[in-house]
Amino acid sequence: MDPPESADGADVGRGIAASLLADVSSLAEDMAGYIIERVPEVGGDAELRGLTLGSCSSNLEAVFSMLRHGIDVAAAEAPVTALEHARAMASRGHSVDVMLRFYRLGHEYFTEKLSDLLADRIDDPTVALRTFIDLERFGFRYIDRISSLVAAEYVAELDRRQNQARAERDEVVRALLAGERVDNARAERVLSHRLTGRQIGFVCWIDDRGVDLEGFARQVGRFLGVSHVLVVADGPLAVWGWASVTGDARAPLTGMVTELPGKRENVHLAVGSAHPGAAGFRTSHLEALRTRRVVELSGRAAPTITEFSDVALVDAISRDLDAARAFVAAQLGDLARDDAKERAERTTLLAVLDAQGSLTTAARTLGIHKNTVLQRMRRAEERMGRPATTKVAELHAALLVCDVLGASVLREP
Repeated sequence: MDPPESADGADVGRGIAASLLADVSSLAEDMAGYIIERVPEVGGDAELRGLTLGSCSSNLEAVFSMLRHGIDVAAAEAPVTALEHARAMASRGHSVDVMLRFYRLGHEYFTEKLSDLLADRIDDPTVALRTFIDLERFGFRYIDRISSLVAAEYVAELDRRQNQARAERDEVVRALLAGERVDNARAERVLSHRLTGRQIGFVCWIDDRGVDLEGFARQVGRFLGVSHVLVVADGPLAVWGWASVTGDARAPLTGMVTELPGKRENVHLAVGSAHPGAAGFRTSHLEALRTRRVVELSGRAAPTITEFSDVALVDAISRDLDAARAFVAAQLGDLARDDAKERAERTTLLAVLDAQGSLTTAARTLGIHKNTVLQRMRRAEERMGRPATTKVAELHAALLVCDVLGASVLREP
């Protein structure tokens, strides 16, 4: 039952409620003091203390009035001050558990007061017990209902604030990426991100859901040597990130492969170079996006960690993919076929050029015999129809583009 209905306790309970209603101001002050003393989060927050008192007063007045007049607890609505208290808790960043603790402590206070009051006013232990049970049950149901309502308001306020903060953050990011003039101080405050340092932009993406990309982005930040990164979602399968770094030295990101076992499964990472200030925020991000484009053109399914500096030349040549294919075909001739033999010969020739013509160094890099290197070089030159010593820069660029982009720039066998 909701209001007290037992034969012996109903009238007594309503009388008790009427007497408490007459003293609600004093009780509210006592209850508020009881709660504030036990909730350290209130601290020196005068506004929150005032709302706590107002909420105590409104809730006590409501519950005593409902008891006095036999109103069903299902009709209870959260008082305005209680809802405002919930909004204030959300705006200050207190958890919902801390906010609900006010109600648990208020119920504890109500139970203690009720027990003492009934012991003083009712001589018959049976009537006192039955009245206590009825009033306590009603009080519990009231608290249960009101705490659910204020919790819903807390969540709604938190969502409103988070949505507003997210919209403001997204607008600042959009302005920075568009190259618009922004107030750096305001932008740093909105983003909680320093724009005065060297900016490194990066992109994390996956093919399927199920990975904590924001958590992964924070791990990237730690490898870049910072404790905080700005992370912005780019749809459900990607995030953009920025780190503000000092100095030039940082750990190579390839170390993440061994440092994050299992956590980076199916995650691709593209990282721009470091550039200063708000302009660097945009430049490094664009480099990260271009790096991602190169990775996706390469068709690699396995997780990748790629830095723009490693693919800058490939990015420049492949901006126009048709032109890149024509360039590769012109430089490599029949060596530009997407077949196993040609692939091995291209890899060998690239290793020789990387080693500045040293067959020994190339053999050591590839883990094959020096004679095998020489044989593959000769076959490669035959397919190209020219020696590898002419137009070395162009040849090296074409081989590098093939090595990174593979089938995207090669002819079918």
